Amino acid sequence: MTAAEVARLARRALEEEVLLTPKPGLVDRANSGAHRDMDCETFLRSAAALEPCFARLAQIGMELAALPAGETLSHLRPIGLEGERAMYAATGGVNTHKGALFSMGLLCASAGRLLARGQGLAAQSVCRAAAETASGISRELTGRDTHGLLACAAYGGRGVRGEAEDGFPSVLEVALPAYRNARQTRSHEEAALCALLALMAEVDDTTVLHRGGRKGLEWLQREAKDLLADVSPDGLRALDERCISRNLSPGGSADLLAVMLFLLSLTAS
Repeated sequence: MTAAEVARLARRALEEEVLLTPKPGLVDRANSGAHRDMDCETFLRSAAALEPCFARLAQIGMELAALPAGETLSHLRPIGLEGERAMYAATGGVNTHKGALFSMGLLCASAGRLLARGQGLAAQSVCRAAAETASGISRELTGRDTHGLLACAAYGGRGVRGEAEDGFPSVLEVALPAYRNARQTRSHEEAALCALLALMAEVDDTTVLHRGGRKGLEWLQREAKDLLADVSPDGLRALDERCISRNLSPGGSADLLAVMLFLLSLTAS
């Protein structure tokens, strides 16, 4: 697999996530969820703009595979910042994928590293390589430049940085098991929605914390857990309406779902 092929899978994962419908509080093909400044097309333009960044990150991962993983992060940051600028240019200044860019970019570089070393791209292996690269990054939680960082400061926790530093446990231990269990009797799309609900029920989503505080997060976690007992399109649409009325959007969970979709595609290729 080439760096370009890794990047193509990352873009497709972002596209698949936004097209998945219906998603509570999130942008999808049906509506813009709890958002007023973005829609499905905004996300698709953003995903396309990020593909070259993902390719460069995967290539750097390959080129620096002989270095200790922790020494590669400084080489990835400038490329990530360029990707961020490309995202904003494509969306007219709207933050569609900043969190996803961090996670997916790190994983693309990790996949490149494993490929150069002749190792497989099992989900656990890619996430372990990402954790090694991101070691210590949660100590940087002193900025206030994103809603996620603001939520981390207000409510504690480590957000997407902590998730990466720990090797994406929410994906490996929550999303993937929920997906695989649902996939036994449901379609791929239905199983992905079950995985999203499982994430919503368990993750301390900083996007939700920013919009609704701890009470909003706890309410959404309860709702998601209840719906998981009997997932249906009607139930998802009803929860979507309640999320919109409360201005809650589980954007962090959506980013982790995209990570799951990317990891699945790596192992299928």
